[in-house]
Amino acid sequence: MVDTLAQPEHLSGSSVAALSKGRRIWLLVVACMGVALVISSMIALNTALSDIAVATSATQTQLTWVVDGYTLVLACLLLPAGAIGDRYGRRGALLIGLVIFSLASVAPLMFDSPTQIIVARAVAGAGAAFVMPATLSLLTAAYPKSERNKAVGIWAAVAGSATVIGFLGSGLLLHYWSWQSIFWAFAIAGAAMIALTCTVPSSRESDAAPLDWWGAGLIGAAVAVFVFGVIEAPARGWTDPGVLTCISAGLVLAVVFAFVELRRRFPLLDVRLFGRPDFATGAVGVTLLFFANFGFFFVVIQYIQLVMGYTPLRTAFAIAPLAVPLLVFGVLTPWYLPRMGLRLTVFSGLLILSAGLLCMQLLEVGSTYWDLTWPLLVMSTGIGLCTAPTTSAIMGAVPDEKQGVASAVNDATREIGAALGIAVAGSIFAAQYADALTSRLSAFPPEVRGPAADSPAEALAIAEELGPQGAQLADLTASAFLQAMDSSLFAIAAVVAVAAVFVAIWAPGRNGRQLRVVRRLSRR
Repeated sequence: MVDTLAQPEHLSGSSVAALSKGRRIWLLVVACMGVALVISSMIALNTALSDIAVATSATQTQLTWVVDGYTLVLACLLLPAGAIGDRYGRRGALLIGLVIFSLASVAPLMFDSPTQIIVARAVAGAGAAFVMPATLSLLTAAYPKSERNKAVGIWAAVAGSATVIGFLGSGLLLHYWSWQSIFWAFAIAGAAMIALTCTVPSSRESDAAPLDWWGAGLIGAAVAVFVFGVIEAPARGWTDPGVLTCISAGLVLAVVFAFVELRRRFPLLDVRLFGRPDFATGAVGVTLLFFANFGFFFVVIQYIQLVMGYTPLRTAFAIAPLAVPLLVFGVLTPWYLPRMGLRLTVFSGLLILSAGLLCMQLLEVGSTYWDLTWPLLVMSTGIGLCTAPTTSAIMGAVPDEKQGVASAVNDATREIGAALGIAVAGSIFAAQYADALTSRLSAFPPEVRGPAADSPAEALAIAEELGPQGAQLADLTASAFLQAMDSSLFAIAAVVAVAAVFVAIWAPGRNGRQLRVVRRLSRR
């Protein structure tokens, strides 16, 4: 795991000047490609789940874990993996992660039972846990602070756009080939990234602290148990004893982790950082951005496919405009962030995002593509405005020797936010859809009511075979779907708006200070 390259290929945090501008740009390109690969892998298989179900006879629960197994393992290993990169070499960590990811992506091509695919995806998530923090910490180690915001902005924009890349790529592959082609693409892209990674310099801190294995174990267990409970919540219900136990245990383990870290000489993560306004703002901002983004995707992708009738490929192209504001604001971060300050930037971005989510409630059964696109652009403007600043706030608050851990915190908040967003949106949607449709199904046979109320996709499939009553069932399903979608998006918008108020009060402004009322309270 230790990088053994001689200088100047092996850089310490103080050796940023050893790289030419061209080599820094190339490092940025490789880092962006790496993070795009692992994030697009999170979302790409969603378009292939029906094909996988037919080919492998997977149950709905197994299909859920084909996607969530990757996310769960990725989330719980991020902090230890980031610390390993800081200690032993960030390029080495990146290479190890890519090798694991690539080999795990080949496995479903040879073993095709649902359980084997779930295990392979979990192993791929372990590889991704080494890749994500290494890509960002390599950048922050190689770029001087005067240029760091721009590099981080571009990285964050690509990371935020990678979900669109995943949808587009998988949609194109499924248009021409079978579901296995997605795994071929992962494996080939991973192999190519291994070759490209060998062309960039590494970095590690020569005086890095020893690894805190106790802390790594505690935080890994805390995130794993908490995220597992959140993932299971939509299916079992938030009041299910198992779900409540997992979420509570995760929170308790996180508190234990905090107490342990406060007493260690070389902690994995200095938890006092969360008391810093810039770090706390970054962590809250990133969590809420991915909470909103993935919760939105969960319901709106279904709307586009089930209500608007788009194919997976057309759906991918329909949401592609989301990436444009992200990329534009990512590049412009060094220009607007110093002028606006962290507080105004993130507050404005979250409010715009909340407004875009509320505008989505204007969608109807017969809405056109433009009716969908303009609220999507409002949303993505808000996301783009505060994606890079929140990431920069996290990275800037942490010493250079802990950049891998800082990057892992940034990535972990993304994964936790995404899991929470899907769980909350999914739970509200399922409850509201069932309530809205069940009361309208009295005229239909009993064998239709249960399946139709369970899933809008199943309801529409039944409607196609129902005969004269099919059109009525399809109309009722679409109406119930819109009612449930509106409830989900309103809840997400409300959470984001509350977070915007928190940022307005807590975040530092352009002068680096919080509002006066917060400063007075902190003195007391």
